[in-house]
Amino acid sequence: MRKLASLFAAALLLAACESATQEQAATGGDGTTQTSAQTETSGQNGDGSGQDDGDQVSQEALADQAEPQGPERGTQEHLVVNVGDRVFFDFDKSSLTTEAEKTVERLAAWMKEYPATSVTIEGHADERGTREYNLALGARRANSVKDYLIVLGIDPNRVETVSYGEERPAVLGSNEKAWAQNRRAVFVVDGGDSGEG
Repeated sequence: MRKLASLFAAALLLAACESATQEQAATGGDGTTQTSAQTETSGQNGDGSGQDDGDQVSQEALADQAEPQGPERGTQEHLVVNVGDRVFFDFDKSSLTTEAEKTVERLAAWMKEYPATSVTIEGHADERGTREYNLALGARRANSVKDYLIVLGIDPNRVETVSYGEERPAVLGSNEKAWAQNRRAVFVVDGGDSGEG
């Protein structure tokens, strides 16, 4: 009998909580109750559109917030976020690795999506070798990227190349870890900045 009474009391308590929640939903923030007729007409302006100017501004603000935040499309920052801005090379090599080819393929797709963009491919080398050799190696690396972009359907007039050889290391140091980061080609959206000194 006690169990039955306890269950009955619990059911009454739940029912009381539910009706209190419904009453709160029907009241405004100041505790006043709105009827369904008041709710329907409160948003109508003089032309009967059902929206006042405040509602329209709020909807526009919500639409602005709904758009994803991030870098402006077709910019250097957008490229870095969506494609990456560089590929790496093996020691004393200028041929693209499989991983580098995939990155250049993403670059080509990105350039097709933004046909007004053009890029400069910067070729770089590590510090080993003579200055002249590294400039030539950097040029071969930049041209490997450009040549693959052309194969992928990018207009050659949208791609420039430049070699910096060993002059602009991404990482300072005379060890394999630093050298591996410096054997690279960097994609720079014209008008953009690679951020490398």
